[in-house]
Amino acid sequence: MGAVRVGTSGWSYPSGKGKWNGLFYPATRSKRAGTDRFDELRFYAEHFDTVEVNTTFYGQPRAEVTRGWAARTPAGFDFSLKLYQKFTHPKMFREAALESAPGAEGALLDLLAQVTQSDIDDFRAGVDPLASAGKVGALLAQFPPSFKDSPQARDYLAGLLRAFTDYPIAVELRHSSWSDSIGETLSLLNAFGAALVQIDEPKFRFSIRQNYLPNVTSFYYMRLHGRNAAQWWRHDKSEDRYNYLYTAGELQEFSETAKAAKELVKKSYLYTNNHFSSKSVVNAVMLKAQLGQPIEGEYPEALIEAYPEIASLAAGRLKPAPTPVSKLL
Repeated sequence: MGAVRVGTSGWSYPSGKGKWNGLFYPATRSKRAGTDRFDELRFYAEHFDTVEVNTTFYGQPRAEVTRGWAARTPAGFDFSLKLYQKFTHPKMFREAALESAPGAEGALLDLLAQVTQSDIDDFRAGVDPLASAGKVGALLAQFPPSFKDSPQARDYLAGLLRAFTDYPIAVELRHSSWSDSIGETLSLLNAFGAALVQIDEPKFRFSIRQNYLPNVTSFYYMRLHGRNAAQWWRHDKSEDRYNYLYTAGELQEFSETAKAAKELVKKSYLYTNNHFSSKSVVNAVMLKAQLGQPIEGEYPEALIEAYPEIASLAAGRLKPAPTPVSKLL
């Protein structure tokens, strides 16, 4: 039977209404000389054995950074890394490039948005320290709903899979055109040993339809985005769409699916992306419990108070509240 790894999408959310500071992480960090700096990644890795990395979507990974990630996590910890947005979201890449270079001509932006061998080499070099340490779970190619099935799209996807063929690749497709031709879609992915990402999110007319079954035996990949349909497209901040807490009953479907999938694949990854105010942490803990996995690490009292759903699961694993500064003086 294959191992099931449960984690969250991202580990650092230090700002915004849905920040993790004050819930999963301390609200304030000591800046006094001689005091060890709180390490979010080390603390996270005491609780989960895998994480999905978001930062590699917004900028090419850098070897000096990923080398530090490898050093700060225990043996056997897996990172799944989103491909850089240039590979999957050219429109978003162009918009970001225009912000950094106002007035740039459209033709120049179109040229910059074209994926080159140098882009591929840069990404591979950036994640190499993790690969050398045996800590790459998978690469995630997350495409937007605007990426529709077409001969051109299939050719592009095949080229991308070919470029990273020596890595496990999970492909997230969101438009219904891919499930309308599911046979052809799976044939393409299977040819490269790529896993079709199984996703839970608010469903709309054009949303992809899925049966949660694995399409390859090497690994299985599932992402839970939450079901906040009201704020999925209309929100003040992008974090608002992930403001959703799954109930134990809603999670049961996915824990049972993961149990069934592990009979068919070598390894499974289950990530919670409903990160607003540490809700992904809470749901990941609940999933681990439903899967019969041990709940590890200490949990801050503030998190338990905010989410009594995990009070019994984290019983005896409370992290003492820090001593107020006034009492230290």
